Amino acid sequence: MDEDLIDDATLSLDRKSRLPGTGFFYPNSLESDRDDERTAAAVEGAEVVVVTDSDADGLACVALIREAYGEAVDPEPFERIRRAHADPARDNDDLDPAMLAAEADNVAVSEGDLQADSPVALVPAGPHSLGDQLRRTAEHAEPGVDLFVCDICPDTIESVEPALSTLSGRASSIEWFDHHQWDESTAAAVRDRGVELVVGDSDAECSADVTLRSLDYEFPERFETLATVTRDHDLWLKEDERSEDLADYSFWSAPAEYAAVVGAYGVDLPEPVRKYVATRREEKEALIDKAVARAEHHEVGPWTVGVTYGRCSQNEVAERLREEGADAAVVVKPSGSASIRGSDGFERAHEVAGQVNGGGHPQAAGCKPEIYDDMLDVARHWTSEGEAAKRVILAAFERVAASEASETEPAAADD
Repeated sequence: MDEDLIDDATLSLDRKSRLPGTGFFYPNSLESDRDDERTAAAVEGAEVVVVTDSDADGLACVALIREAYGEAVDPEPFERIRRAHADPARDNDDLDPAMLAAEADNVAVSEGDLQADSPVALVPAGPHSLGDQLRRTAEHAEPGVDLFVCDICPDTIESVEPALSTLSGRASSIEWFDHHQWDESTAAAVRDRGVELVVGDSDAECSADVTLRSLDYEFPERFETLATVTRDHDLWLKEDERSEDLADYSFWSAPAEYAAVVGAYGVDLPEPVRKYVATRREEKEALIDKAVARAEHHEVGPWTVGVTYGRCSQNEVAERLREEGADAAVVVKPSGSASIRGSDGFERAHEVAGQVNGGGHPQAAGCKPEIYDDMLDVARHWTSEGEAAKRVILAAFERVAASEASETEPAAADD
């Protein structure tokens, strides 16, 4: 394939909003091989391993754990990268050329390319990759390692059981800090395998809050502030303007960079990072406008559901759709996944997502409909702006609406 066809830098804004990022076009087999190499490089020799979601909340947990173990990472190499991109004419001979070349916009950056050298290893994961990342950790972790899993709830116990059983016999300790909605049987099964599982109230805490209160360590004030501001974004409270900077920076930077920088500075991001975020935000706002303009509203049971398509910041798009009267918002992404966001009038997002290969919180969930059999289906997804995925997700809303109606229907009077 001509690499220019998938180069984000050459796409118009409109086309960029309709197509997935460069990483989408890497075959899963190649990506799996790279994940094997990255995880092995990070885990081998580490005293502590953190398997975590790679958003701001999960990566804040990494910063907290490194601080508690006295293994904070020097952020200076990452700051030099940001300064170099802000001033290309600067002499960059002191930078690792591979890091600098790869770091243009982080789309194609692997975690290993920018992995910080630390005895507290970072292994990024997501709900669908958690089992594989735990398996890789089990294969490469040293006996007696301390293992943490943060900000992820497994889809099923079966998806993590083999690796978790191996790690239970290999690790010195396993602690799991989360705030998502856990099925009671899954939580019990995880604890039965020797895991110290702490699940916070998803309406009141983020995973950084849970980690902060669970570790036996007196944290400096900046980490308490980091957890508070991270919660402001993760629970979509929007009471602290700094939380948007954290959210954007975590999305646009490699996980190792974000964890190192917030570990050193907390929410007071250094100037090179602030400039980088401000520059990227201009494009972000334009992509949000594109997605909002495409939105359609559907009446499903008692709810108005706003549905749109595009590569964009789903939380901001959902907020705009709520302002237009939507009780729930669905953002179907070019990659095939979708984000579902609720409101005070709709707190069943996780139930909708659970019917479409996903899960999450009552007001924030994600899914990836299993409707793509070949590349022709994927091409139709792009050219139709996610029409098939929209239908499947709206059908899930219909089923949840029917379930709610049956729950509230008064019992028939006795004859």
